[in-house]
Amino acid sequence: MKPNSQMTLDKYFRQCVGIDISKDKFTACLYMYDIASDVGCHTESIDFTNTRTGFNQMVKWSRREAQKGFPLTYLMEPTGSYYEPLAYHLNKIGLTIYVVLPNKARKFCEYEGIKTKTDAMDARCLALLGCANRKLRPWEPPKPIYRELRQLTRLRASLIKMQTQLRNHIEAVDHMESASKEVRKSYEKLLDSIDKQLEKTEQAIATKVAQDKELEARIRRITSAKGIRTGTVTCIVAETQGFYLINNRKQLTSFAGLDVVARQSGKDDPKHKISKKGNAYIRAALYMPALSAAYCNRQMTHTYMKICDKHPDSKMIGVTAIMRKMLLLIYSLWKSGEEYDETRDF
Repeated sequence: MKPNSQMTLDKYFRQCVGIDISKDKFTACLYMYDIASDVGCHTESIDFTNTRTGFNQMVKWSRREAQKGFPLTYLMEPTGSYYEPLAYHLNKIGLTIYVVLPNKARKFCEYEGIKTKTDAMDARCLALLGCANRKLRPWEPPKPIYRELRQLTRLRASLIKMQTQLRNHIEAVDHMESASKEVRKSYEKLLDSIDKQLEKTEQAIATKVAQDKELEARIRRITSAKGIRTGTVTCIVAETQGFYLINNRKQLTSFAGLDVVARQSGKDDPKHKISKKGNAYIRAALYMPALSAAYCNRQMTHTYMKICDKHPDSKMIGVTAIMRKMLLLIYSLWKSGEEYDETRDF
């Protein structure tokens, strides 16, 4: 692809490869953009396998298609963990990468009037975003401890879920007519195994946190707030990689799926609810602490009671509000480095 003849190849010329990535493949599109004249052009979107071979093929393709003598960047969204191998590969070979949160890319597409939702169009939109936004911060690999903690905290979440399921199965067996003792014994063995593995995982998380004194001190300071547990903070820090890509509170609530959206039809009052389009591990980690904080934390209790008075038939609205408030409190204390003060509204 050659740039449009109207382009002025000067310091305002930018080119970026947008990458829409999934489990087995990713789609790439190269966009060239002259900011001064607001003229751009792009290649066709091409699919590559999400493997080391696909990574190398994409890099060769992008270098061949790009305009020589000008910087070439790459932009993608943090899609689960599927983007990580490619991001680390590009970083290792010295290329400039941008990783933007999905809500930021979505807002940009809406602003540009792009309504089509396909892999090819998403890749093109991401490429255009990489060219148009000059304030993007190049991505760098986060501290390895965050990746290791995320694996451990996700394992812990899975073990807790299995633990709950097994206890429910045992309770159901106990209430059956002529319950089988062998079945109950099998469930108990499984539960005992899960309990032991959960204990080992908790110890591994504590050991890992203790290896980083700064991280350990930050977590200890945040958990001085009543109702906020060490496991909750560890999970949130691991899932956000130390809030690496988070620049403000709105981004954080959207990342966690705790942002409020409204649906309205005709004259009916709009129905507000959280989007749940975000990190489910964070929401799960906040649920039980929110129930506790609603009664033991004076600041949270005031908010909870106020919302419950307004919505007496749906106390879950109050719990969700506390989850969101706790998340923002953790973020504020992490960023500011301040001690928790229950008289202050963070």
